[in-house]
Amino acid sequence: MQAKKIVYDHNETSFGIAVFDDNGLAEIDIYNANRAVEGNVYLGRIVKKINLANDKYGFMVNIGDGIEAFLSSYEPALKEANMNEGQSVVVQVAQEKHAEKGAKVVRNIQLVGVNLVYCPFKYDVEYSRKIEDVATAEKYQRLVREHCVGQEGWILRTISVEAEEQQILDEMNELRNIYENIRKKARTLSAPALLFAKENPLLEYIRRYKDTLEEVVVDSPNLVDEVSKVFDGKVTQQRDGFEEYGVEDEIVEAMNRTVKLKNGGALQIEETRACVAIDVDSSGVHNAGDIDALNIEAAKEIARQIRLRNLAGKIVIDFAGSSEYRFMKNVIDVLHEELADDAAHSRVLGLSRGGNVEILRQRRRPSLRDLYTVECPTCSGTGRVEP
Repeated sequence: MQAKKIVYDHNETSFGIAVFDDNGLAEIDIYNANRAVEGNVYLGRIVKKINLANDKYGFMVNIGDGIEAFLSSYEPALKEANMNEGQSVVVQVAQEKHAEKGAKVVRNIQLVGVNLVYCPFKYDVEYSRKIEDVATAEKYQRLVREHCVGQEGWILRTISVEAEEQQILDEMNELRNIYENIRKKARTLSAPALLFAKENPLLEYIRRYKDTLEEVVVDSPNLVDEVSKVFDGKVTQQRDGFEEYGVEDEIVEAMNRTVKLKNGGALQIEETRACVAIDVDSSGVHNAGDIDALNIEAAKEIARQIRLRNLAGKIVIDFAGSSEYRFMKNVIDVLHEELADDAAHSRVLGLSRGGNVEILRQRRRPSLRDLYTVECPTCSGTGRVEP
């Protein structure tokens, strides 16, 4: 996606980030100031031990987020946890709470920097598979290995190949110091307590889209200075940026189940507990060539709606017309292309035996619907009445 403008707006309880491309609003993210955000590290207290399938077990952990978080006893590369109610544990939010479900937390902490990810419980140095300059990646991989201290792991991020060697080394020390500070706080504070809060997500958005980004709009002079340190383009201060750029109206539009396509037809989007179901309605289009064009347009709009609504988990799409692979190959290729740079890691699985196209998208933050609505206590979300 080629982002052109980012608008940041905040109030007393929350802040939002809106990303615009040439076609309008492309992404929207809302953060509650009191909510456990993905990447934050907490000192949690074990509330309950629960039995799971296959003789496994997990824990419900109080991290001060309102709803108890879930922690599995088993994590790769770590010894199986054996804790009891009342014990304290240092955990990191891997998936934020959504709908009626609490957050998912892990003990395997990872601290994300600009160029590196620090993995204190891992013993390896890797680099992002998205890096095209493999020679520089391998050079920096050797550099990081040479400067490892004891048992620790590192991941070189995609942007790392643009950094100087000294920047890599400085960031290694910075991330180590952050982790040491987390450990010190964990020894002195009482659970539940916040040990580490990730940086303002706005900065991560700017880095993600820096190659195409033209303007960043913020609502305070302090943020103008902070953004100017990482972004060379136009930085504007604008109060009530969401109102000025019509973001609230766009959010209301994005909550609709029906999305009309420009050249006819429509998408019907249904979010359920099990999956997201998307139906491509041809609206009377029957000609084979027109159906193909409709599905191509629908595939591009579906990729856009996935980002805009932050749809996640299993996404099942029923395109118009024949579901044979020879007719669907171009459509699947378009989905691959449109979601290739998705920060939430989408995987287009292809055509199922039932003739539907399936996508798996990592759930990291709540969907737009979960952020702005709650399930009806009367009908439990079915939304149907007797005639």
